[in-house]
Parts: sequence; C-alpha cells; structure tokens
Amino acid sequence: MIRTALYLLSAAPLALSAQIAHAQSAPAAPAAPADSAAQVADEPEQQDIVVVGTAGAGTRRQDAAFAVTTLSNAAITRAAPTSTADLLRTVPGVMTESSGGQNGANIFVRGYPAGGDAQFVTFQVAGVPIFPPATLSFLENSQLIRLDETVERVEAVRGGTGSLFSAGQPGLTVNVVPRIGGDTLKGFAKFSITDYGDKRGDAWVSGPLGGNTSFMVGGYYAQGHGIRNPGFDAEKGGQITANIHHDFDGRGSVEIYGRYLNDHGQWLLTIPVMQNGSEIGQYPGFTGNSNSLIGPDTKVVTNVAGRRIDLSQGRGAKVFNTGINFEYELADGLRVRERTAYLGGNADTNGLVPVAAPTTAAAMAATLGGAGSTVGSLTYANGGGAVSTGASTPVMQAGVWNVRKKISSFVTDSALEWKSGGNTLTGGFYFANYTTRDNWALGNNVLLTATPNARLLSLTLADGRVASSATGLSGGQGFLVDGSYTGNDYAFYAVDEFQITPELRIDGGIRWQRHTVNGQVRTPGGTVNVDGNANTLYDNASNVLAVAPQLIDYSDAQWSWTAGANYDLSRNLGVFARYSRGHSFPQFDNLRGLSAAQIANHTATAVTAKVDTYEGGIKFSSQMLNLYLTVFHNKFDGLATTGIVNNVPTSAIGGAKATGVELEGIVRPVQWFSVSASGTYLDGTYQNFFSNNGLNDDTGNMVQRQPRWAWRVTPAIDVNVAGLKPSLYATVQYTGDRFSDPDNKQLLPHYYQLDAGVSVEVMNRVTLQVSANNLTNEFGLTEGNPRVIGSQGSGVVLARPILGRSFRFSAAVKF
Repeated sequence: MIRTALYLLSAAPLALSAQIAHAQSAPAAPAAPADSAAQVADEPEQQDIVVVGTAGAGTRRQDAAFAVTTLSNAAITRAAPTSTADLLRTVPGVMTESSGGQNGANIFVRGYPAGGDAQFVTFQVAGVPIFPPATLSFLENSQLIRLDETVERVEAVRGGTGSLFSAGQPGLTVNVVPRIGGDTLKGFAKFSITDYGDKRGDAWVSGPLGGNTSFMVGGYYAQGHGIRNPGFDAEKGGQITANIHHDFDGRGSVEIYGRYLNDHGQWLLTIPVMQNGSEIGQYPGFTGNSNSLIGPDTKVVTNVAGRRIDLSQGRGAKVFNTGINFEYELADGLRVRERTAYLGGNADTNGLVPVAAPTTAAAMAATLGGAGSTVGSLTYANGGGAVSTGASTPVMQAGVWNVRKKISSFVTDSALEWKSGGNTLTGGFYFANYTTRDNWALGNNVLLTATPNARLLSLTLADGRVASSATGLSGGQGFLVDGSYTGNDYAFYAVDEFQITPELRIDGGIRWQRHTVNGQVRTPGGTVNVDGNANTLYDNASNVLAVAPQLIDYSDAQWSWTAGANYDLSRNLGVFARYSRGHSFPQFDNLRGLSAAQIANHTATAVTAKVDTYEGGIKFSSQMLNLYLTVFHNKFDGLATTGIVNNVPTSAIGGAKATGVELEGIVRPVQWFSVSASGTYLDGTYQNFFSNNGLNDDTGNMVQRQPRWAWRVTPAIDVNVAGLKPSLYATVQYTGDRFSDPDNKQLLPHYYQLDAGVSVEVMNRVTLQVSANNLTNEFGLTEGNPRVIGSQGSGVVLARPILGRSFRFSAAVKF
C-alpha cells in the first residue's frame, strides 16, 4: 500500500462542501493515481487535483480559489495518526491536540477563539455532515468516526466556501471519502500490533455486482490497554462500512452506504507534572508520556447517589450512520444532486478528572475538614490496610465524571446545477434535524494516591469525622444535567461561477440560514446530606436536580456570502483571492442556564458568532515541485463558550483577530526522493474578550492553545528494486509556545516531535511496515488545567503531555 512519498498534496480527486462526490461522477479530467510517485513525476498534467468545487463543476486544484488539502489512503497510512483528529496535524492552519486519546480531541483553526473541543471543525462522510453541531459539551465530530482502510482519502477546506455549503462551517470542513467498488474483485487485509501490546485487524473487499453496479464492505476491530496503561483493556471496538454504487452510463450515479461504529477508549486527562516557567519535567513516580492515573482500583466507582460509573468504557460512540448520494444529468448542462443521511446512537463519556495538583495527606485533611483538621487514619479503600507513610503521603482528588448522550441527526442537501458555456450556476436547499438526550453526573470526587494507577484512599480525621468514605469517595455529585434538545437548520444557497477568460475565473455565492433550538433541561436545584450524618463530610452537600426544568425556545437567521477569483498566470502558476462572511450559531450548551429574555434577545452566550475572512494565495505545480502559499486575515465577533470550573459552568464571550500564513508543498529532485512540508505562522489575539463570567478582560492576549509557529517536514525515499518497493521516511514536527488559558497564565512550552517509518512492498501484494511515533520520547504539553482560571503557579501542576514513544508493526496483503 505504501509506494509513495507523503502526499499532503495528493493527486487523488478532491471534493468539497455540499458538492462533494466521487471523482467517477465529476465532469473533469482524470487525476493521477495517488499511490504512484513515479507516474505523477512523469505526468505533471495529471498531477492536479480534481475539485468538485464551489459550484459543482470539476476543476483542477491549481484553479481552486480557496485553501484545500487532501490526503490519500497511502498518505494516511504513512502519517500513522493515533486518532481521527490526529491526522489533521498534517493540515496547515490547524492545531490538533490528540493527547486525550482516540476521542475528546481539541482542534483549533486559523486563530478562531475556542476553549476546547472542535467548535469550528465539521466532519463529513461522503459529503454529508456526520452530526451537524460541530461541538457539544463532551462531543466533537471526530468522536463519531474512525479512520480505517475503507477510507479512500480525506479532504479539508479551510475557510473559503465552507460557510456557504452543507452545515455552513466557516472554519474547517473535513470530508472522509470511502472506497467504492470497481469492475474487478479486490480485497485487502492487515494485522498490526504495537510494542505495548494493542492489536488491530483491518480488511475490505470490493467488486462488481453487474450492470454498472459495485459494492464495498470492510472495517476494523482493535483491542488493548493503550499507551497509558490503566491495568486493563481500555481500548476496544471496531467499525464496519459498506456501500453499493451504481453508475448511470456516464450521466450520474447513486450510492447507498451504511456505517456502524462501536468503539471506546480511555479518556486521557491531566496528570501531575513539574513546571517552572518554560522548564517542564516528570513528577516523581510518574512517567509522564506513558502513565495513567486510572487503575484497577478506580475502574468502577459508585457515587453517593448510587450511580455506577465504569471508567473502562472511557469515551467513545456506538452509532449507526446511513445515507444515499444521488447525482443525475437531467439534460445537457442541467444536473441534480441529492445527499441524505441519518445517524443515531450513543456517545458517552466516563473519565477520572483531576481536581488539583497533589499535596500531602495532612494538607488534604485541612482542605476537606477545615483549618486545623488533622489526619486520624489513612487507609487504602476497600479493606486495603493502612498507608504506611501516613500524613506525609502525596495524595490528590479527582472527579469521576459520567456523561450519557443519546444522539440522532437527519440531514438532506438538494442542489440543482445549470452549466452553459463558461458559466455554472448552482442553487440548493439544506435541512438538518438533530437531537440529544443528556444525562450528566460530574463531581463525584475520590481521594487517591498521587501515583500511576492510583489507589483509592479512606481518610478519617483526628476528631472522628470521615473525609473520604470506605470506598474512597471524598465528595458528592457536582454539576448535574438532565436535558433533551432538538435543533433544526434550514438553509438556501446559490453560487455562480463564471470563466471569464481561459485564465480568469470568478465566483460568488450567498446563503441564508435559520437556526432553531427547542428543549428542556434541569440543572442543580440545591444540595442534600445524603445519609443525614453531619460527620460523613463526603456526602454532606451533594447536588440534586431542580424539580422544574428550564424551557428553551431559540431562533435566529443570518446571511453568509463569499466572492473569489482565480487567475492562471500559466498552466503551472496561479493566484487566487477570496472574501467570505460566515456564522456559527449557539448550540444547546450555550443556551443552558440563560433566562428567557437573554435567549430571546440573543445576549450573553446566546449570541451568534460572525467571522470575516480575507485570504489569497499562490499555487505552483511542476514535475519537481508543488507549492501552495496562503495568506489570511480573520476578524471574529461573538464567540460564546462555557466550561466547567469547580463544578460550575463558567462563560467566556468576545472576539478575536488573526493574521496568518500557511505553506504546504512537496519537492521531488529525483524520482526516488521527496521532501514534503507544511507550516503555519499565526498572529492571533483576543479582542473585547472577557472570560471568567466577564470578570477577566483578555483583550490583546494570545488566542489560547494556538502557537505562533508550527511546522512539519517529511523527507522520504521510495525505490523499486526487482519487485521490492522499500520506503523510508521521517517527520520532524515543531509546535511553538502556547497558552492553555485565555488569561495567558498557563504556558505550554514549545517542543519537537520526531516520527519515522519503514515499509517494504513485495510483488505488489504484501506490505510490511514499522511506524514509530515520538521516536525521541519528547515530553511536550498540550493542555494545562482547564478547570482552573489563571495560573497554577510553579512546582507541581496538572497538565496533559503528548503520548510517549511507540512502535506499530503491520503486515498487509491485497488481491
């Protein structure tokens, strides 16, 4: 499978926005095979990516008037992402934090201000949004899909026309394109194992069904404990994808597909580390890149309300996704497109969330019992005996969080395209209905040893009061949610693309969208002493839900628009420019806790975000070099986010501006050697931005978690010797200084990461591969403590490091 250099500028056909379709149905010139470096080098005219673009007509990437990146299946394999979100680190302008495991990534785009998750990133399958809200609390789109060998390619558009089509995402739209069958029966199987024992199997088969109809079916299953070993199998599950595709003799196609995902993994959170400014190090007893706070002792916890929480279930999804894509040429120049999809299932989160950095048992006694309280006895929970180090024992608290989400969505996108001469006009209607049924239980603090695979502790004070129970509970229920929400989006869009001369093409479009939310939600309405005993401190103030729900009735409508131009100075050199206005509407969690007046008047966190983007670029393609340079400026108003601090929702509201440069390219000085690279310079700062419920003015501060500089370089050697095709490649990645918080008090120092791999393909049938992630075992931080406002001070703090050095060995066969 791996026969080429890392093609960040893959020659696979690209499809974007609402107009995404398989290249087979695009009325455009064929693209070169993505996995043939030699062929691409010899045939530069075919290297250009086919974009089924803004107005639905095919075009070369060289002609596209927006910033796009595409990754072929071979490039994905070589990049060896640790999760779906991790692949996006190859995309310039995008900052991905995938240190949280398979799920729960934080993804940031072009200086857009966001507190976490992936508010400005929409994932699609075959051109249809997986789940239209890009982010809800404890749910972002990449949690709902896995990358496996059934994926033909992944495509991403930053800014550009994204605000007009599909879900109207002004940030980053990522489309996952599955394989489809062809005229011959083909198959593939791969087994891989890591140096830490995780195993995975991938397979697919495709072929003809007769009469221009083909099929594809495949998937994966994986199991193991993960790099951060909790002492049990925390990574378990799989995905199966199938489709049937039919071509209408060149006039169009129809495709029906289904995908079932049932997979979960450990939710990796902060651990104790040592930090003094830009100097970071390991906390005594912890191997920061590979240890987990979760262990067999904390695998299953029952809180004070009797709720059983199984941390082995981690964070994941159990969903079914099905849809149909239809495209047909009704008459010469007139084409209809219909894309419809449904998703339903559960996306739950279970995690051990540290409260504060470790301290001594003596200090913890004063924290839990009040000033002057001292340790009476400290024992391991569940009859484990006394802790020999007593009051000097390093201990910490962590919350056992449980979030249950039952979700569904229905999306349909209908478009009619008319093409006459050099003009292509497209009009369409987009509708999405989505629901979630939420049941949260946060808080549920337990007392732990400050060690890997921490043990639960029972603490009794010297005066006889019980600070943590016999099972380790040190607190009751914190923030609770019992809610059900329904959202609807209705949008009309129109785009006109006009080829004025063979060199000059312009386009413009508008979108009108109405967004509505209805729901009801209950949050904490008071506290109770669960057992009625004042001396059992751990359950004296446990939250309970309010009796009366908050009713939510919200609606807003906005216009978005864009205009762009592309000019070809030559067949190989082009320039483009674009302006776009897009919006991001408030979702369910933004409206929770607001008054009816705030919702009706679109104030507080019910505000609609607006982003203006100016961008331009230069594109060059030749046999030896592909280079894409984009300059952009964003002005952002009306961001509203909420986070959980001390078990209480805390809001941040305001805007930002960002200016940046994105560069990606590949150079091939000789047929067997290439160097690909991508990089981003970003100057992003907050403007009129207030965090901590409006108390902290962060204007002028650096937008959190997004570095000024980030880049990656990948040299690769690919040769062909007597039926053997060995490949050797390595990637050096640099992530600059960032701040974990909008107050710019929690520094995340810069770091380098080295990944590498080698593969050998034998007789075009068998491929053996070894890939290494973080080969030098670099200790870099991606997150501070998001549950603390401001500085954590020096010394021991809570932070989340990148994953440590790991190796994956695989063997694949195809027919």
